[in-house]
Amino acid sequence: MTKLLIYPEIDSERISKIQKISDELSICNAKEISEALQEIKTAEAFFGKITPQLLAVAENLKWVQTPTASLEHYVFPELVEHPCQLTNMRGLFYDVIADHVLGFVICFARNLHLYIWQQTESHWQPIGGQAGKPNFVTGPGQESEVDRSHLHLSDCSLGVIGAGSIGSEICKRAAAFGMTVYAVDPYTKEVPGVIDEVWEVNRLEDLLAVSDFVVIAAPHTPQTEKMFRTKQFQQMKSTGYLINIGRGAIVDLQDLTSALQNSEIAGAGLDVFEIEPLPKEHPLWSMENVMITPHIAAASTRVPERHLETMLENLRCFLAGKPFVTPADKRQWF
Repeated sequence: MTKLLIYPEIDSERISKIQKISDELSICNAKEISEALQEIKTAEAFFGKITPQLLAVAENLKWVQTPTASLEHYVFPELVEHPCQLTNMRGLFYDVIADHVLGFVICFARNLHLYIWQQTESHWQPIGGQAGKPNFVTGPGQESEVDRSHLHLSDCSLGVIGAGSIGSEICKRAAAFGMTVYAVDPYTKEVPGVIDEVWEVNRLEDLLAVSDFVVIAAPHTPQTEKMFRTKQFQQMKSTGYLINIGRGAIVDLQDLTSALQNSEIAGAGLDVFEIEPLPKEHPLWSMENVMITPHIAAASTRVPERHLETMLENLRCFLAGKPFVTPADKRQWF
C-alpha cells in the first residue's frame, strides 16, 4: 500500500478521482498542520505545499507534487538537497497564455489600446499616417514623440525569450499571422514547423535588435532574475514593444519605467511585475503606450481540469515506477 499525503486538504470530488487510480493507494487528506506532521512520517508521496517543518519529519518521502508551475516560491534549501523527486504543473497554460500575448500584439499593431483611451473621451480621430506616412503622437508619461502608425503584422518580427511549452505556442501563433519569429532558450533547440534553430541565450542581444515585439516567456530562475535592465532595453528597437507574461522578477521595474518614459522602447504589455500588485501611484498606470493586466494571462476555464489530470498522470507514473510527465529541477526552479 502506497501512502499519499495531501496538505492543505482538497475537495471530496478530487479526492474521489485520485482514489480511483488504484486500490493500493492510501490517501490522507489533512485539514490541520498537526495531522499533516503526523501523517507525513510514513508517507511516500505528497501533494500540496511542503514546508521545512513537514520535510524534517518525513521518513520515507520519495515524491512531491506541487500545485503550481512556478517554483521560485516553493523550493527551499532542504527540499533541494532531499532525494525526493519534485514534479510541477507546467504545460497547463501554453495555449491560453499564447492567446493573451497575441492579444497584446494585435492591440499594439492596430492601435486598439489608443482607441480605447480615445473612446473614454468620446474622441473620433484615426491614428496613423495616410498613404504610408507615419503619424507621431505624444502620450502621458512620454518625453518625446513616438510613431503610432498602424503595423502590418506580416511585416513584423517577434522574438521570444523562453521556448518551452508556452514560448513555443507563442511562436506558432505569431507564425500563423505571417510574422518572422525568433527565440532564445538554453534547452529547446527548435520549434518544429516554425523555427529551425532556437538561438542560445548568449544571442539575446541579436534577438532584441531584430524583434518588433519581444516576449518574455521564461520562468523565474537564478539565471533569469533581473535579466532585463537598461542595457537590454537600449538593445531593443526604439519602435519595439516588450511583452512580459513570464515573471515580474525578470524585468527591473524602475529600468522598464525609465525606458518607457525616455521612449527607448515604444510600449509594453505587462501581465506580471516585480512588485505585485502594482502600486496605485506607479507611473505605468498613466502611460497610454502601456497595457496592464493583473497577472491573469493563465486564467482559463480549462486550467482546473488540466491541473487535476497532471497530478493524476504523475501519480500513475509514480505507482507504476515510470518516468514522471512533469519532472522538475529543484536547483533550476522549473
